[in-house]
Amino acid sequence: MDTVDARGLLCPEPVVLAQKAIKSAPAEITILVDAMAAKENVTRFANSRGYEVEASEKDGEYALKLTKK
Repeated sequence: MDTVDARGLLCPEPVVLAQKAIKSAPAEITILVDAMAAKENVTRFANSRGYEVEASEKDGEYALKLTKK
């Protein structure tokens, strides 16, 4: 599983990094973000590309597990 660390980055950078990771069509990717806006934007983008998103939060940071539908 690929992991993309987008913590500390402002939008649209987390979405751009997610887009680059999705290009190789992996079955699972984890995207790490630390802002609610980035969580929401990456989730919307991933859903539009056919990925289900499972989010977990710890200490204000989010781990978004993207799984191909």
